[in-house]
Amino acid sequence: MATFAKPENALKRAEELINVGQKQDALQALHGIITSKRYRAWQKTLERIMFKYVELCVDMRRGRFAKDGLIQYRIICQQVNISSLEEVIKHFMHLATEKAEHARSQAQALEEALDFDDLEADKRPEDLMLSYVSGEKGKDRSDRELVTPWFKLLWETYRTVLEILRNNCKLEALYAMTAHRAFQFCKQYKRTTEFRRLCEIIRNHLANHNKYRDQRDRPDLSAPESLQLYLDTRFEQLKVATELQLWQEAFRSVEDIYGLMCIVKKTPKASFLVIYYAKLTRIFWISSSHIYHAFSWLKLFTLQKSFNKNLTQKDLQLIASSVVLAALSVPPYDRSHGASHMELENQKERNLRVANLIGFIVDPRSETREVLSRSSLLSKLVSKSVMSCVTQEVRDLYHILEHEFSPLDLALKVQPLLMKISKLGGKLSSASSVPEIQLSEYIPSLEKLATLRLLQQVSRVYQVMKIETLTGMIPFFDFSVVEKISVDAVKHSFISMKVDHRKGVVLFGSQGLESEGIHDHLSVFAESLTKARSMVIPPMMKALKHGETLTSLTETVDKEHKRLLARKSIIEKRKEEQERQLLEMEREEESRRLKQQKITEEAERKRLAAEYAQRRNQRILKEIEERELEEAQQLLKEAGKRGKKKGKKPIMEGEKITKQTLMEMALNEQLKERQEMEKKLQKLAKTLDHLERAKREEASPLVEAAFQQRLVEEKAQHEHFQQLEIEQSRQRHAGDVEKKKRLSRMMKDKETFQQRVFSKREVEYKKMKKEQEDRINQIIQSRQQERETRRKMICYLKIEEERQKKLRAEEEARQREEAERRKKEEAERRAKLDEIAEKQRQRERELEEKERQRREEVLRGTPASLSPIRPTESPSSPRSSKPGLVTATAASPSPGKYVPRHLRERITGGPQSPPSPDHDRWGRQDDRPSTDRWRSTTFGGGGAPRSTWSSSRR
Repeated sequence: MATFAKPENALKRAEELINVGQKQDALQALHGIITSKRYRAWQKTLERIMFKYVELCVDMRRGRFAKDGLIQYRIICQQVNISSLEEVIKHFMHLATEKAEHARSQAQALEEALDFDDLEADKRPEDLMLSYVSGEKGKDRSDRELVTPWFKLLWETYRTVLEILRNNCKLEALYAMTAHRAFQFCKQYKRTTEFRRLCEIIRNHLANHNKYRDQRDRPDLSAPESLQLYLDTRFEQLKVATELQLWQEAFRSVEDIYGLMCIVKKTPKASFLVIYYAKLTRIFWISSSHIYHAFSWLKLFTLQKSFNKNLTQKDLQLIASSVVLAALSVPPYDRSHGASHMELENQKERNLRVANLIGFIVDPRSETREVLSRSSLLSKLVSKSVMSCVTQEVRDLYHILEHEFSPLDLALKVQPLLMKISKLGGKLSSASSVPEIQLSEYIPSLEKLATLRLLQQVSRVYQVMKIETLTGMIPFFDFSVVEKISVDAVKHSFISMKVDHRKGVVLFGSQGLESEGIHDHLSVFAESLTKARSMVIPPMMKALKHGETLTSLTETVDKEHKRLLARKSIIEKRKEEQERQLLEMEREEESRRLKQQKITEEAERKRLAAEYAQRRNQRILKEIEERELEEAQQLLKEAGKRGKKKGKKPIMEGEKITKQTLMEMALNEQLKERQEMEKKLQKLAKTLDHLERAKREEASPLVEAAFQQRLVEEKAQHEHFQQLEIEQSRQRHAGDVEKKKRLSRMMKDKETFQQRVFSKREVEYKKMKKEQEDRINQIIQSRQQERETRRKMICYLKIEEERQKKLRAEEEARQREEAERRKKEEAERRAKLDEIAEKQRQRERELEEKERQRREEVLRGTPASLSPIRPTESPSSPRSSKPGLVTATAASPSPGKYVPRHLRERITGGPQSPPSPDHDRWGRQDDRPSTDRWRSTTFGGGGAPRSTWSSSRR
C-alpha cells in the first residue's frame, strides 16, 4: 500500500485511478488513508475523501468497506466535528437509494419493452431454452440480475448506518430518520423478512443501551427530545407492521412501546396513545382475542371522548357502537373451565401482561381472570356511559341479547337489527384518529352469540325439541353449524344438551351424556363400593370414616397445593438466582474488561506523554545550545571589531578558545563598556543642570513684568464687552414689546382659524375612519367567501377523487373479468382443438389399420392379385378388369412429380415384383399410402377412386 505525505495527494491519486478505470486501486488508496493512524486529526480534506470513498463503495457495491471506513471516520470526528459524519452518512444513504431506484426503473422499463403481442416473433432460441430450463420468467431474471444486488446494498447501508449511530447521543435524529427510511423501504417493496430483522436490530440496540449505562456517548432517554424520537420510531414500526399484516411483529412492537414507557416512566401524548390502542384493537381482532379487543376499544373510546374535542357526534356514536359490539362478541362462557392448574397460572400471567399493555392496572395477587372478564367489561360500559352514545339499533340488540327472555323469537328479533348494523360504518372525519370503522365485521360473532342465547333460553323451557323446529328458529346457520356451536358450549358447561339423530330430536336438561359416563366411571364404581360397604359397616362408623376420609383428603389436597406452590416459587427463585448470577458474571466480566482497557489506555497515554516530554526537552536544550553558540559568535565578531578600533590585540584565529571562555571575555568587555558609558552620562548630566539653573535665574524678572501688564489689559477689555452687552439687551427688549403690541390684534382671527382647521380635520378623520372600517368589512367578507369557496372546492375535489377511484376500481374489475373470460375461452378453444386433433389422429390410425389389413389380404391372395394395384383399388373393384388403364396412367406421369422406383421399372418394361413398402427419398419406410400415388390414381382414372379418397379423408 502506498503512503502519502498529505491526504490531498491520496485524493488526487484516487481521482487519477478512477479516470483510467482502476476503481479497486483507488478504493484501496482511500481506505489506507482513512484507516491510517497518521491522520487522526480531523480536517476538511478528510471529509472530501470520505465523500469520494462512499461513492466508490456504492458504485462497486462494497458494503463492508463502507462500514469499516465510516467506523474509522466516526473515531476521527466524534469529538471535533460530528456534523461532518452526519453529512457523509446522508450522502451515503442518498447514493444507495438513488442506485436502487435507478435499477428498479431499468427493470421496469425492460419489462415494459418485452411486453408485446407476438411472443414468438423476436424470441431467440437461447432465450426459449433458458426459459424452459430455468423455469422463471423474464421479470424474475431481470429482477435477480438488476434489482436484487442494489436492494441488497441499500439494505446493508441501512444496517450499517444504524449500527454506527446506535450509541451516539449527538446524532439521534439521524438514527431515527434512518430507521424510518428503512421501514418505508420494507413497506414499499414488501420485504417482510428484512422488516423482522430490522425490528430485532432496533430492539437489540435498545436492550444494549439499557444494559450498558456507563457508556460515554449513550443517549439519555430521560430527555424529552430523545424520548420523542424513540417513540416516533416505535410507532412507525407499529404502523408498518400492521400495513404488512405482520401481526406477531406488530404485537412485539406494542410491547416495545410499553417497555419504553415503563423505562422512562412517562406517559406519551394522547395522539400517540390513540394510535397505540387503535393498532391494539386490530391485532387482538386478528388473533381472535375478543375480550382484549373489547377492552382496547373501551380504552380508545375513553381517550377520544376525553381529549379529542373536535370529534363529531356521528364519529363518537360509531366508536361507542364498536365498543358495545366488541363486548357482545366476547363468548358468554369461560373457556378456562376445567383447565389444569398450570393452564390457569399461564392464563393469569397472560391476562396480567395484556392488562398492563392495555392500560388497566391490576394487582398481580388478585384473580386477574375475573378482572378481564365479560361481566366486568359490560359493567364498565354502563359505568363509563358508553350506552348513552351508541345508535338505537345497537342499544336494542344489547337489550335483547343480555336482558330479554324470548326463546322462540329471539333470533327473529335479532336478524333485522343485524342487517341494519351491517350497513353502518365507513370512513370517519379527519378529526378522528381512527380512519375507518366497519360494524359488519362483528356480524358473525353476534350471530353466534344470538344462537347461544337462544339455546340457553330454550334449554330452560324445553326438555325435548325436534331438530326441524330448532333449525327454523335459527335463521343464521344450518343445523350442522349449530351443532358445532353447541358442542363447544357443552364442552365449557354453558348449556346441557345432546342430539339424537335417529329420532331427529334435541334433548335439553341434565341428562347424562355418554362422555360423562365414560369420564366418571371411577366415581360410579366408588359409589357402588360405598353402597356395598354400607351393608357391613354400621352407619355411625360409616359417618366417622367418611368424615375422616374427607378431612384427610382436604389436608392432602392443601398439602399438595402448598407443595406445588412452594416448588414453583423455588423454581422461580432458582431461575432468578441463575439469571442474577449470569448478569453479575457478565457485569463483572465487563467491568474487568473496562478496567483492563482503562489500565492499558492509561499506560499508553503515560508512555506517549513521557516520550513527548523527553523529545520536547531535547529539542529545547538543542535550541538553547544553538542560540548560545550564535550569540557567542556574534559577541566574538563584535569583540574583534572593538579590539581593532581601540587598538587592542585581536584574538588570533589559531588560539583554542572554548565557548565558556568566549562568553566570559564578551561579558567582561560589555561590563567595561557599560562602566565607561555610565561615567560619561554622569558628567553630561551635571553640565546640563548648571546650564538650566543659569537660564532660569536670568528669565525670572522678565516673566513677572509680562504677567502684570497682561492683567491690566484683560481688565479693560472685560469692562468694554460688558457695557456693549447691556446696550444690546435694551434694544432687543424694546423691539419685542413693539412686536407683541402689533400681533395681539390678530389673536381672535388666529383662534377662529384654528377652530375652523380643527373642525375640518375632525370631519376628514371621521370620514377616513368610516371608509377604513367599510374597507375592512369588505375584506373580511371577501375572505370569508374565499374560504367558503375553497372549502366547497376541496369537498368537491374529494368527492370527485372518490368517484374517480370507484370508476378505476370498477374498470379494473371489469378488465380482470374480461381477462378471466378470455383465458377461459382460450382454454375452451384449445381443448376443442386438442379434441379435434385427437379425433383426426384416431381417424388416420383407423385408415392406416384398414390399409394394412388390405395389404395383408392382397399378399395372401391369388397370383392374379400380384399385379400392381393402386391404394384406392380393391380386388373386387370394376377397375381391376382394365389393366391397360392403370398402365397408361402410370406410363404418363405428370411432369415435375416424383415417380417411385418400382413404378419406373414397370413403365420401362422391367421385371415385375410384388408390392413392397414405400421408400421415400430419405430411405424411410412408411406403411401409410403415398400422397402422389393417390393423386396419380385419382387424376389418371375415372370418378370412383376420387370419391373413395374424398370419403376416406372426410
